[in-house]
Parts: sequence; C-alpha cells; structure tokens
Amino acid sequence: MQKMPQRNATTKGTVVYLEHHSKVLSDNPLGDPSERQLPVYLPPGFNRGGRSRGRPAKTPVLFDLAGFTGSGLAHLNWKNFEENLIEKLDRLIGAGKMPPVIAAFPDCFTKLGGNQYINSSAIGRYADYLTLELIPFLDEAFSLTTDRTRRGCFGKSSGGYGALVHGMQYTDYWAGVACHSGDAYFDFVYRSEWPSTLTHLQQYASAKRTSGRYKTTQAKTSGHDDGRVRAFLAHLEKMPPWSEQHYSGRDITTLMMLAMAASYDPDPDAPNGFCLPFDLETGAFLADRWRRWLRHDPINMVPRYKKSLARLKAIFIDCGWNDQYHIHFGARQLAAVLQDNGIAHRYEEFPGTHSGIDYRFDVSLPYLAKRLAR
Repeated sequence: MQKMPQRNATTKGTVVYLEHHSKVLSDNPLGDPSERQLPVYLPPGFNRGGRSRGRPAKTPVLFDLAGFTGSGLAHLNWKNFEENLIEKLDRLIGAGKMPPVIAAFPDCFTKLGGNQYINSSAIGRYADYLTLELIPFLDEAFSLTTDRTRRGCFGKSSGGYGALVHGMQYTDYWAGVACHSGDAYFDFVYRSEWPSTLTHLQQYASAKRTSGRYKTTQAKTSGHDDGRVRAFLAHLEKMPPWSEQHYSGRDITTLMMLAMAASYDPDPDAPNGFCLPFDLETGAFLADRWRRWLRHDPINMVPRYKKSLARLKAIFIDCGWNDQYHIHFGARQLAAVLQDNGIAHRYEEFPGTHSGIDYRFDVSLPYLAKRLAR
C-alpha cells in the first residue's frame, strides 16, 4: 500500500481564506455571486508582513486556474490515495525541488459550469477579475512587493487555456505560465462535439417530434437560439443539488459547449447573449460564426501576440498522448507555431489521458517557480 506523505509543523505552509467583493463581477450577466473566497497558500516561514525567512519578499506568486466545472476551492480538498495541491506544494518545497511560492486559488465558477478566464459579455469579465482585482487584492493583503516578473499562472484543461491566453494578452501582469492539456486546435477539440450536442438539445425544442413527413426550416437568424438552449438551461437551473436527478454526462458536455459559445462568440443582441456555430435544426455549419471561435484558438493567437510571449520568463506546455479530447494534436501544433515564431518554451508529452494527471504538476510547478524566482 502506498504510504501517504505527512505534513508537519516544520514543512507545511499555511492556508488563509480571504473574502473578496468584486466590482467587476457585480453586474455579471449570469447573476453569479460577486462575493467570493480566495484561498491563499503561504509557504513555510512566510508571514503576512511580506517577509520570508527574514528576506525581502521576492517569493514567486502563482495563480491556480481550475478546469471546467472546477474551482480553486476544490483543489484544497482531501483526496483519497493522492495529494491535493497544498500537500503537493508542501512536499515539493520541503524537499527542495522548488523554491517557496505563494499560491492563490481563485473561484471563477459560473452557472455555465465555468469560463475560459477571458472577458465575455455573456459570462462576465473574468480576465479583469483576475488581473485588475485579485492581483492587487492579494498584494495588499500580504504586503507583497511582487511585480509581474515573479508572478505566474497555471492550470489544466480550461485552466491551461486560460494560462496560455493570459500569457499572450496580459503580460503586464504575468511573467510565466504553465498549461496542462489546454484547449487548442478547436477544429478537433470542439467541432467534433457539436453533432451530439445538437442531438441532445433537440429534446428541448418547442415543437414535439412525430414520425412521418417532416418539413425542415432553417433558422432565420444565423447562430441564434430558437428556444431550445434557453429551455435546456432552465431545466438545469430547476434541478436542486439535493434532488435524486443529477446532471448527466451529456448534460455536462452540452453545457460545456454552450459555455464555449458564450466565451468565444458573445453577442448582447442574441438570445442568451451568445451565438452558436451550427444551425440548431439542420446542423448546418455556420462558417462566419466559427471564424469567431478560431480567433480564440491559441494556435492562431501566437503570431498576433508574438511580442508579448517573448516577454515571458517561462512557458510550460504538456499533454498526454492518449487525451480523450485529442488535445495532444493541438498541443503539438501549438509547440510548433511557438518554435516557428522563435518563442522559447518547454513542451512535453506523457502516456496519459485528460484525466488524473495532477502528478504532472511535479514537473511544471518547479519549472515555473524556479524561473520566476530568478
């Protein structure tokens, strides 16, 4: 039986739970809470006066960006036969494998199951929430003098995507990013999920289906909901967490695809505040809408943000070569386009899937922290 690591008073850090009221999220379109907790890990020997073992605070600061349906709060939970991220940080720091770091675990969960850590008129300004609010809030709470050169973010899946995008668009705030299995190559990762999503949404159409002759009608407005998306979201919202009925796997996937549409193609004038890249009734592909998605694909973003990426001290990317969402193909293309544009980075693959890969933080976190500590 595997022996679990023990935390003791000399090697364990401290977790502090802060309460933050967000002005940025106060009028978010989904009505999600603007009052949220921000758990913060302080390494052994660090105190709130901004000093670590008697030295000025040059401690790197890392932000953990959770994946879809996740939250930073969940990464502090007890895990059976595994470490949570707090225990992992204690072990890596205690063993001298990485320098001490401060780690923040923001809660960016939404009614759509999460977000991509970008600003969206359909979801909320979550990029601004992180950069304009939580960074200065954390600095003030612990009297930090940390500038961007010692600050980084990391994450898996949607969190990895968020880290990549922040490394491109918000380099005034970050100097390093680590991305595990982050969304890339949207034609593979997302487009193939839409047929089953459309079939699932079919049951929420206003007109009941009967066998026999069928008259097909194309939607009058390209990419707009005909009512079935609204009905699906209303169905989920009516499902209380204590009921016997739970979200099915197909519910979660459908919710994820709608969250991506709300992230990549928001439109305040459209039903629900966003557009879809396929016609709901016929499944016809809407190329003009899909182009809006592709502008957010990290593979396509690299050339536009080449100068910003060159400012980063660390870029770590990895993916399992058996990823069930086929993200390894996107990760390979991303690494190739980074190389073609002369952007220094570290790319690794391993024999894993999209799930159960937290052990890869043993590679990325020391890499990120050491470079930010320089």
